[in-house]
Amino acid sequence: MHFELDLANVLGLIGVAFSLASFVMKRMVPLRALAMVANVFFIGYGLATGIVPGLVLNCVLLPINARRMWEIRKLTAEIARASNESPVSQWLLPHMRRRSLKAGATVFRKGDVADTIIYVAHGTLRLEGLEARVVEGEVVGEIGLFSPDKRRTQTLVCETDVELYEMTDEMLFQLYYQQPQVGFFVIRRITERLLMDLRRQEAMNPS
Repeated sequence: MHFELDLANVLGLIGVAFSLASFVMKRMVPLRALAMVANVFFIGYGLATGIVPGLVLNCVLLPINARRMWEIRKLTAEIARASNESPVSQWLLPHMRRRSLKAGATVFRKGDVADTIIYVAHGTLRLEGLEARVVEGEVVGEIGLFSPDKRRTQTLVCETDVELYEMTDEMLFQLYYQQPQVGFFVIRRITERLLMDLRRQEAMNPS
């Protein structure tokens, strides 16, 4: 069997090498970086040989890997900005789903089913009725998860464009068994929120 080591085969072999390296890489950022490099070489191989399926596949995979790389780096930056002592940065953010909303959008309404806890990464929100602001770095929605009927007690509206992280109640409860400290964090947050609401009501209705 004759094998000619021309430019096309060199590109293909380099692509294989980077692809194999990505499979043994444990850290996600280097893994995606190696996968992207492999995609580039495989695209070059496809162009040189005219093998269409491989060319199309890697043209699709390259932007997907680039997107995943961007998401990982953005999440890493969010975690770095959070307090080093905050359970949000250590336990919650890596398990949460990012969501972007425009100013004026409603995150949830009073009476909606409460099935998520929300971390505010960027922007400002308003709890209608209480006229309270929820700003960057704060967690909201935890009270509804533990209310008897699991319903939202207030309406939450975006005052500015916002970027949020959401975690379902199921994921939160699963995480509790892995990190019992999460339970104490949530209890503290609920207590703080209730005390803030009590003080706000006392200020609005002084005796």
